[in-house]
Amino acid sequence: MPHPAAPSAPSLPRGVELARPLLAGDEALLTREALEFLAALHRRFEPERRRRLAARRALQSQLDAGWTPDFRADSAAVRAAHWRVAPAPRDLERRVVEITGPVERKMIINALNSGADVFMADFEDSNSPTWRNCVEGQRNLYDAVRRTIRHHDAARGKSYELAPRTATLVVRPRGWALDEAHVSIDGQPISASLFDFGLYLFHNARELLSRGSGPYFYLPKLESALEARLWNDVFVVAQEHLGLPRGTIRATVLIETILAAFEMDEILHELREHSSGLNCGRWDYIFSYIKKFALRPEMTLPDRWRVTMGESFLRNYSLLVIATCHRRGAHAIGGMAAFIPVKSDEARNREALARVAADKQREAQDGHDGTWVAHPGLVATARAQFEAVLGARPHQLERLREDVRVDAAQLLQAPQGPITERGLRDNLRIGIEYLTAWLAGVGCVPLNDLMEDAATAEISRAQVWQWLRHGARLDDGRRVERAFVEQCIDQECGALRAALLARGEDPAHHDRARSLFAQLTLNERFEDFLTLSAYRTLLLQGD
Repeated sequence: MPHPAAPSAPSLPRGVELARPLLAGDEALLTREALEFLAALHRRFEPERRRRLAARRALQSQLDAGWTPDFRADSAAVRAAHWRVAPAPRDLERRVVEITGPVERKMIINALNSGADVFMADFEDSNSPTWRNCVEGQRNLYDAVRRTIRHHDAARGKSYELAPRTATLVVRPRGWALDEAHVSIDGQPISASLFDFGLYLFHNARELLSRGSGPYFYLPKLESALEARLWNDVFVVAQEHLGLPRGTIRATVLIETILAAFEMDEILHELREHSSGLNCGRWDYIFSYIKKFALRPEMTLPDRWRVTMGESFLRNYSLLVIATCHRRGAHAIGGMAAFIPVKSDEARNREALARVAADKQREAQDGHDGTWVAHPGLVATARAQFEAVLGARPHQLERLREDVRVDAAQLLQAPQGPITERGLRDNLRIGIEYLTAWLAGVGCVPLNDLMEDAATAEISRAQVWQWLRHGARLDDGRRVERAFVEQCIDQECGALRAALLARGEDPAHHDRARSLFAQLTLNERFEDFLTLSAYRTLLLQGD
């Protein structure tokens, strides 16, 4: 176990404070020079980040008051003009299958070796942002870039190292709304986005370039082109600071908020010299739809399992991503296959693989250039569906989909369907189970043959809040009321807690997760992100 080795105060740059002592090896990452770089980014961009977050709150107030979003009139000229993003770098030209996962050491090795074209190493939805997870994740990526990463599983007697050929590495920093509370600059916590991005870029950009690759990123949860502009400004300044050619950094934006769907062209335009395309972040997109229209009973969604990509508002959003990207010469990446192989049941495994295959077949036939999977066991299934359409081509950017015409009403059309007691209980159980793992430092959890992360947990708690808020009726005629929800929480948690005790596990994280999930679903006010409250709990735990 590493021993604490706290840096002396003079080793830290002016105005920089660390809330945790460094452990052996941390000092190679959190160097004075790296911290100075982070401080420079914070001082330059924190005021604008605060303005962008304030703009989100102001717009939410308009939505709550009944305003309906539409494509922006003041940027119609950008949408009408003929322009293209910068050509993709060589190792991002073919992105047929992308695998995602947390920045855990063994996961990184397995994902890079999975046969996927791209691995997205995730500091966001599949990572519980404990200080150790975030710092060790940076160390793991440092080693992965230099191909020195290794892992030995003593329990299994198995060692892991990189294969000769690996996936292209892309990193997803945390979103603009989150802080990294363990690093303060001039008395303020640094943006988690700038911490994750800046530390990775500072240590790895030149090494990646020397190996024929580059610093590539996925940008999460953007709500507007102005938020994309903020990222682009960060890229420009960071490149100048480190002496990197302008355009070295490349970023793919996840279209995973309903408001960003109305500004896809504008987002690409803001990032055009740094852009690598757009991705259909479907689970967060569903959560965003619920959150933005949480006060509107007519926009209440049915059981989570019924909200599929076949629904009009999701189908049209996916097609619009393709048409927008291809018109601009950018890759359009499809959504996540959350299913995982079921090793214990061959019939269920066949069903899961068949559903993944159907989803990926639709994406490929529609015109997507690639797709996401959450497990190495799905890489071959996804690749087969895309290669049946692509053949030897690396992408299908030439398919402009000029037939796609999507208006605001089609993006906002709420799907119809029943709300059931099972759907309510599933949301409660999955949300609390996921939060239990998250508070224990695990951000990516297999539950019921699906890989659950923060995005799917967000759907679960948001649906319960909205159903309760509007007294939604179940399919048997009963209303969703507070007493019934509390009763269901008691029953589901009783079973979950008993199972933990039977396995000899400490139920402390479960008890905190139950309290937090009940607060998020029963409170009058809708919390923007589950991870904001959960992060405060992590800090109270000392993580």
